Amino acid sequence: MTKDTPLRQLPVRLPPHPDELLSSWISRHAAFYAVPPLIMLQHCLPETSSLRAADLHLSSDQQIRLANTFITEQSVMRRMTFADIAQSSRQLISARPTQICTSCSPDHMEPTPVLRSQLLGWRITCPLCGSPLRDVDGRERPSPFRQYRDAVLRGEKLLDDEAERGISTWASPAGIVRLLLMRRRVFPFPAEEELWRFRVLGKIIPELDRLLAEICTSFPTPQNPVLPLYLRPALMAGVAMVHSGGAEMLFMLRQSTFGFHRHRFDREAMPFFIKASRTRHSTQIQLI
Repeated sequence: MTKDTPLRQLPVRLPPHPDELLSSWISRHAAFYAVPPLIMLQHCLPETSSLRAADLHLSSDQQIRLANTFITEQSVMRRMTFADIAQSSRQLISARPTQICTSCSPDHMEPTPVLRSQLLGWRITCPLCGSPLRDVDGRERPSPFRQYRDAVLRGEKLLDDEAERGISTWASPAGIVRLLLMRRRVFPFPAEEELWRFRVLGKIIPELDRLLAEICTSFPTPQNPVLPLYLRPALMAGVAMVHSGGAEMLFMLRQSTFGFHRHRFDREAMPFFIKASRTRHSTQIQLI
């Protein structure tokens, strides 16, 4: 099938569930027509190599072809993808579902739809109903960071505004995430096998060091920053604290890093320091 070959519209179209992911919707059609999901996708987009590729990148031409085949609005099709997610936030999109809303999940359907929010590594609450998300198996684990609830929700909103709405501030919230997951120095110097658990985030959420020692054997990195749901509130709270604390707090956190990690921190944080300085200078001029 060539790109210019007219595509036949599907005789039966399944309505998408609210917030459903494009690959999930296509997979449900594939199950209905008894074909592999990738074959169903390539019926419309023969150049696409995987369903995840369609979730992450959807050109205008691909959007038109999918909308015509599935008899739906182009805007509806695009909202089912991550195509408009800010580039800075892409690392926070999980490769598979990590959480679920037990109120909004259509678990009565087979196959069960996968929602966009199930892959978003900054979500603590459901974007549809506002309920707390749970682990993907539906199990509820009490958060050890309940005292930070207000900061957690502020952090979630900062990250959501940047990723979904392109709202920019003095520092990228997704960039702050990467800074907080970098390693920090502690004294007395720990054994080599314990170095992994001392992160910049623990400087402002002190409970984290002890918790990681008790329940983890590894921890996400700045390159793979999606935390398990029960640890995620600490990261969201940390983002909110740094964002409200400004460049001064960021500089304080920089002092806790060392060696290679200090260089990485500086490289990532430098644009934030510069932007904060320019904003401060502009405000001072306006006050004169």
